[in-house]
Amino acid sequence: MDMLDIFSHGFIQRALITGFFIAVLCSTLGVFLVLRNLSLIGDGLAHVTFGGVALGLFFQTYPIYVALPVVLLSSLGILKLKEKAGIFGDTAIGIISSLGIAIGILIASIAGGLNIDLFSYLFGNILAINKGEMATSIIMSIALMAVIYILYQELVYISFDEESAMASGIKVDRINTLLCLMTALTVVLAMKAVGILLVTALLILPSVSAIQIAKSFTMTLVLSNVLGILSVIMGIIISFFINLPTGATIVLVNFIFFVFALFYKNIIRSAGR
Repeated sequence: MDMLDIFSHGFIQRALITGFFIAVLCSTLGVFLVLRNLSLIGDGLAHVTFGGVALGLFFQTYPIYVALPVVLLSSLGILKLKEKAGIFGDTAIGIISSLGIAIGILIASIAGGLNIDLFSYLFGNILAINKGEMATSIIMSIALMAVIYILYQELVYISFDEESAMASGIKVDRINTLLCLMTALTVVLAMKAVGILLVTALLILPSVSAIQIAKSFTMTLVLSNVLGILSVIMGIIISFFINLPTGATIVLVNFIFFVFALFYKNIIRSAGR
């Protein structure tokens, strides 16, 4: 099959369009999460999503309808644990995520027949996205990107100097809450693209790769977006031709970009000595 022929398939078109918007959202939000040392929250909420999906399948409801409120409440739970119990953020994430995945395993074990359906959500299949899911992903991605654009200055300020931002009157707690809620929504959206187990990579790897070689914050955002989009496009095409799992292929392409970014950074350092 000719390379251009694959773009004539409707499922490839839907996968590329959906992947483009999800990649832009994940790679943009990921920069702020990495700079705030909150990258693990994506992983924690992904584990909670597993419990939400299992619960949805158990009650024979579209899993995302159940997973979304569960993950949103869990993101708030992480913040409340950190605030009220006085524990570190990564500890709060660990508590909530372990609870989420334990509930998911228990439900899957009790139900027995959920294993096949759960497998598809664990590893994702962006090639199976229908028109409704594509429309939902586009609308939600645009809405979340609009929120990031509106709060851009506050997010940047808090990312680099939270104490000064608080002193200047920025409502840091409110921004942190909103950031966690946006991450929760993004995790659920990206679940269909790369799967519950791999969604964290789509949030972290493009931004971490960009941070290695970009010389300004704006360039970091732009480069993170470019790497995220390229990884999705290349992952879809490669997986189609070689018959590999699409989500895992997208993550592997992202990791290759990260390795090249580190290699490039080391070359620049060596040249500057």
